[in-house]
Amino acid sequence: MGTGQEEISTTEGANREGEVPERVVKAESASGETSVTEEGTELERTIGLKGGLAIGVGTMIGAGIFVFPGLAAGQAGPAAAGSFGIGAVIALLVALPASELATAMPKSGGGYYFISRALGALAGAIVGISIWLGLVFATAFYLVGFGNYAAAVLAEAGVAIGGVPVVVPLALLFGVLLTVLNLVGTENAATLQNYVVGLLLTILVLFLSFGSLDAVGVFGGSSTPERFLPFGPLPVFTTAALVFTSYLGFAQVATVAGDIKDPGRNLPLAMVGSVLIVGTLYVVTIFVATSAFDSTTLAGFGETAIVEVARNFIGAPGAIVILVAGLLATVSSANASILSTSRAVFALSKDAILPRFASRINLQYGTPHIALAMGGGPVLVLVALGEVEVLAEVASFLHLVMYGLMCVALIAMRRDEPEWYDPDFRVPAYRLVAGLGAVASFGLILFMKPMSQIIGVAIMVASAGWFVYYANDVSLKGVL
Repeated sequence: MGTGQEEISTTEGANREGEVPERVVKAESASGETSVTEEGTELERTIGLKGGLAIGVGTMIGAGIFVFPGLAAGQAGPAAAGSFGIGAVIALLVALPASELATAMPKSGGGYYFISRALGALAGAIVGISIWLGLVFATAFYLVGFGNYAAAVLAEAGVAIGGVPVVVPLALLFGVLLTVLNLVGTENAATLQNYVVGLLLTILVLFLSFGSLDAVGVFGGSSTPERFLPFGPLPVFTTAALVFTSYLGFAQVATVAGDIKDPGRNLPLAMVGSVLIVGTLYVVTIFVATSAFDSTTLAGFGETAIVEVARNFIGAPGAIVILVAGLLATVSSANASILSTSRAVFALSKDAILPRFASRINLQYGTPHIALAMGGGPVLVLVALGEVEVLAEVASFLHLVMYGLMCVALIAMRRDEPEWYDPDFRVPAYRLVAGLGAVASFGLILFMKPMSQIIGVAIMVASAGWFVYYANDVSLKGVL
């Protein structure tokens, strides 16, 4: 949006039953794409395939490489690579149904939009409000992670900070900067995402290629002799439940579907492609890590295991490079999550689940400025308060509920087949794929900490209460 003529119309579609239609603003972008349609407020499609992949990869790449290798190897040994492989398969079982739904309904809101149209407004409201809050929790976690990595880079480089607390101030500063960047144009945020993820992938591919060649003896290095299954097969599956949180990012592509160019082609490629790229990197990371050190040593390194692996290969410069990569990973995850949070709020507001004013678009920048404030504001509060680790697992809980219900939504849409349901991509053997995806998503919730389960359920109950109080006259099932 941004440049171009503005036109006022009076034919916006109503979301509440019997509601009087309101106005709609139509604006022609510089590229000629209509940003706002007669059905209601829409966003300009400015994100291409590279941008979609950058959102998916940039949100996922993080914990699987920079947190979990030591923990996973300590539980499953070298077979932890299989745990990440299992996680990738489960993610694909959800990504495929999500891709079909996204090509049929390329609207902002992603999982919320799909579920509300297939299973009704109540189910959609529970998922939509929960994911809004879940993304707020996740973004706060990423920003605190950024602050920690920034402090670690300074320490590794020998920069003395004299005991001055820098983690929270740095996290708050970048939280504000990323929110402002998303406000002044989605294309700006997508461009940053492309560059950050491109640099991050370059660093990781070079590091993992060097590590793999060292592991097979090309550089004269010797792999640590250790059985593939030192602890037996069962830990492979329990570890898969632990590390699956590393894959909770591909659906963010669907959340910003209203911004994606040529959605029929780019949405499936971005979602499935991001899972395949990240899954491959995760498996290779475990191979390299368990070749450099035995499982017990890696477990002793804890969350900094991959930094110590890099130090083992290249010395202090290697450790600094991987810390910088971790810094980039947290920036990309936070940026993509802020963008997705605002689109979730935007979609809920358009459907009158939240107050209508939240779907207003800034005509200068073409972005939902109020929705961005409703996403970025709570994030900054949580960062300032600290203690965001538990909230990160709650975010995973809420995402898994959404993933399972998206699979159920696909089965419901195929059963009902409304006239407007015409996806460009159809899942083969959809009942089997969606059924396995739903069972796997709901099943992994059982492996989470009881406190996270309790908080997650409480948020869902509160979301249902809000719907009954504020929006129980909204009817969305079967409406595009």
